[in-house]
Amino acid sequence: MDAILLQILNGLDKGGAYALIALGLTLIFGTLGVVNFAHGALFMLGAFCAVTMRKLLTLSAKVKDESITFFDAYKEVPYLETWFGETGTMIIDMAVPLSILFAIPVMLIIGLIMERGLIKHFYKRTHAEQILVTFGLAIVLQEIVKAYFGANPIPQPAPALVSGSAPIGALFGLGDAVVYPWWRLIYLAFSGLVIAAVFAFLQFTTFGMVVRAGMEDRDTVGLLGINIQKRFTIVFGIAAVVAGLAGVMYTPILPPDYHIGMDFLVLSFVVVVVGGMGSLGGAVAAGFLLGILQSFASMNEVKSIFPGIDQIIIYLVAVVILLVRPRGLLGRKGVMEN
Repeated sequence: MDAILLQILNGLDKGGAYALIALGLTLIFGTLGVVNFAHGALFMLGAFCAVTMRKLLTLSAKVKDESITFFDAYKEVPYLETWFGETGTMIIDMAVPLSILFAIPVMLIIGLIMERGLIKHFYKRTHAEQILVTFGLAIVLQEIVKAYFGANPIPQPAPALVSGSAPIGALFGLGDAVVYPWWRLIYLAFSGLVIAAVFAFLQFTTFGMVVRAGMEDRDTVGLLGINIQKRFTIVFGIAAVVAGLAGVMYTPILPPDYHIGMDFLVLSFVVVVVGGMGSLGGAVAAGFLLGILQSFASMNEVKSIFPGIDQIIIYLVAVVILLVRPRGLLGRKGVMEN
């Protein structure tokens, strides 16, 4: 029972990352009809927003080390610690959560520039052309990040306050021995909050209602005098923010490197197809479902029976679902059925 609970939690927090990226992918496909293979790069850029924020917060000056008296020695002391003492140390420790405030405007601007500068020229092109150009853009962004930050992963510690583990076993009557990292629980809660915010925005605001109407029939909405294209551009920016926030908060779980976006993109695209192209609910449901399945497939007991199953389980599930239901779990009729 202990192992099952831990694998479910592992699957949920991994599924949270899949669901957030897949949600953005589905938003873009549902509104603009574009298959955006650069979306994983947005996840990567969000992760490196956290890296950049920590670099900014830890800008340092050389200060003489008074503990060494027999020769002059200097040490690097962050300006924040020099100016604010313990408060400055606390600010540096909260670098990852503070990166959210930095990532939101940065990712929104990047998304708007990407859509206006490149994506809009491929609205009426084939999906194959869209995939090629956005995949090429992803590679360019990867190489830029690699050139500036290097090829090695850059660890981003979680705040000290939540760096330990939560006694989840006690909550389920399994004893105090069953624990789970606090930050992974926070990431799961954060994923749920962002997903709920996106759905609430689309469901209960006038802007969101117009966007949903445009997803169903953009020509009719346009005939009503509404500039639906402008709203879709904003939705692209929102999708970029969602992917970026997913990357920011995932950095303490998996140290970011230049290739992290591509690793998540392929799996998240499979999630979108399984959930149903254009279905926001399907993307979220499939993200969590496949995350849990992948987590259970990684158990030693399972791998001893089916070696390597953890590497292919998502693709096997995708093949089975698409054979039975080509539109995906919750896909709209006619989408991905030709």
